[in-house]
Amino acid sequence: MSESAPLLEAQAVSRAFAFGAGLLRPKRTLLAVDGVSVRVSSGEAVAIVGESGCGKTTLARMLLGLLAPSAGAIRLDGRPIESLDRREIARLLQPVFQDPYGSLNPRKAVGEIIGLPLRVQRDSSPAIWRSRVEAMMGRVGLPSALYGRFPSELSGGQRQRVAIARALIHQPRLLICDEPTSALDVSVQAQILNLLQDLQQDLALGCILISHNLAVVRHMSQRVMVMYLGRMVESGETTAVFKHPRHPYTQALLDAVLSTDPGAGIPEVALGGASPDPLDPPTGCTFHPRCLHANDHCRRERPELLPVGTGSVACHAVEEGRLGTGSGP
Repeated sequence: MSESAPLLEAQAVSRAFAFGAGLLRPKRTLLAVDGVSVRVSSGEAVAIVGESGCGKTTLARMLLGLLAPSAGAIRLDGRPIESLDRREIARLLQPVFQDPYGSLNPRKAVGEIIGLPLRVQRDSSPAIWRSRVEAMMGRVGLPSALYGRFPSELSGGQRQRVAIARALIHQPRLLICDEPTSALDVSVQAQILNLLQDLQQDLALGCILISHNLAVVRHMSQRVMVMYLGRMVESGETTAVFKHPRHPYTQALLDAVLSTDPGAGIPEVALGGASPDPLDPPTGCTFHPRCLHANDHCRRERPELLPVGTGSVACHAVEEGRLGTGSGP
């Protein structure tokens, strides 16, 4: 693979699910992800954000090779992901899951959990596994005294450090972190985020961060992609998107972030209507029922993701000059 080629590239991937509507009724289709493209290179952190149910986790499962796309293509290290077996994918790409309480085997000790990828990949000899595991434990801030402890004996932050150590023990080139701190106490979230950021920079890891927490995204990513109802509606450099959000949905997400000024009060979010039914999405732009800038064009025709400035946005109001650039928090 050339140096400039992305570690992971998804091109217009979609994923549909069929749901039964009851006896003698036709099945309904949920398009959880609709034509989304993502690429991440070595040492780059890309965030994918949006409300719950927007398709972030379904997209992550496809990028991990756990779920086949209904349409589109995914390439890992320059090769179609479907051409790689599970061990090859695991050598290149590792996940860090949301829940450190549910992602660790409660019957296995810490050292065995972290060292499992070495055994599965038959990497080196068992005689040196322990030294490699203890070295990785030290790197993620876990004392070697915890080697024989069980997950139930650890704090939430320690469990997530175990999960990170397990993900990194085989030296992958890319991490996919799905809400890596949302299950943790606020007091330890910053520690885990700083650890992830340091490791990503020190090891030149590519990183895809799935999150709805915009403070986390701003802290960790260089590029951000905003999803709404399965589609990408805005993307760009994180600093630029936060400073001048273009899509009305991105503006509303940023407006909803609480200010650090204690006198600012609760922010007002400029969103009309309720979230649409993903099994029966609106015609045209799927965001138009909640958008204060929508017109008949928005209701009839779906906008495409087009280059605007240094990023991209899918919005007729922006394309037609009816909506100015917003200002982030």
